[in-house]
Amino acid sequence: MIGLRFYFLRQALMNMRRNLTVHILSLGTIVASLLILGAFLLLFGNLNNWLRQWGSSLSMSVYLKDGTSAYKRDKIDSFIRGLPGAQIRRFVTKEEALEELKAALGEEAAFLESLTHNPLPASYEVVFENTGHGDIHPEKIKAQLAALDGVEDVQHSREWLKRAEGFLDIVRLIGYIIAGLLCLCVVFIITNTIKLTIYSRRDEIEILKLVGATDWFVKLPFLLEGMIQGILGGGTALLTLFLGYLAISRNHIYLIGPAPLRFVFLPGEYMVLLFSLSLALGIIGSFIAIGRFFDG
Repeated sequence: MIGLRFYFLRQALMNMRRNLTVHILSLGTIVASLLILGAFLLLFGNLNNWLRQWGSSLSMSVYLKDGTSAYKRDKIDSFIRGLPGAQIRRFVTKEEALEELKAALGEEAAFLESLTHNPLPASYEVVFENTGHGDIHPEKIKAQLAALDGVEDVQHSREWLKRAEGFLDIVRLIGYIIAGLLCLCVVFIITNTIKLTIYSRRDEIEILKLVGATDWFVKLPFLLEGMIQGILGGGTALLTLFLGYLAISRNHIYLIGPAPLRFVFLPGEYMVLLFSLSLALGIIGSFIAIGRFFDG
């Protein structure tokens, strides 16, 4: 029985070697498709984690009107410090805001030099601790701050969070559609690769059937080809994705709010899902190929 298993595996590897160019092109397509899907899972998973981190905290940006006096600013400062759980992380002057914008724009910041005045407002960056308690109501606090003399506008992280969640819902839907199309592409590629291998051995297959070989005796090496392609494709995609993650994860990315976007690799269940999907697509493609050939 063990010798028979090695026979099937040897036949599958021989088939792949005989059609090496086709199998390499097929494998490259599989890896590229799984990389796109894996990159989507990696990015989407990290954004979800970041939103959960950010959603557990509350931050506010309090923008001041131009020309707000020191007296009014002191009153605003005192009011903020009196809010439950509030801490002023920092006060950003107009000049600091402009310098930060220039740094963020990089080479594209040249047009800012032509400005005759600084249009950016000074602002307070405020964070709230223990926001899990029901005594902190963002909209109520925003209204109180906006009513203070010298305050131009107030924005809080929960508003941005709602917008970001709506955007992620759209991204998730697009991701499902892309994943479905990529899976169809992988099945199509594997199916046609196995069909080419079968047609290149059709005379040998006819001889095997004439001497009494069963259909499954002939089919198994081709099924193993699909499985091997799925295993190699899934493994290569995960390895490439991990190397890409190592390059990205060296830096902490700050978007908005106090929580940095720290990249983490795919959790174990996602890696198993991606690898299992690759293996399953390989098997499905093989079944379709041998089904069409032997039924025909």
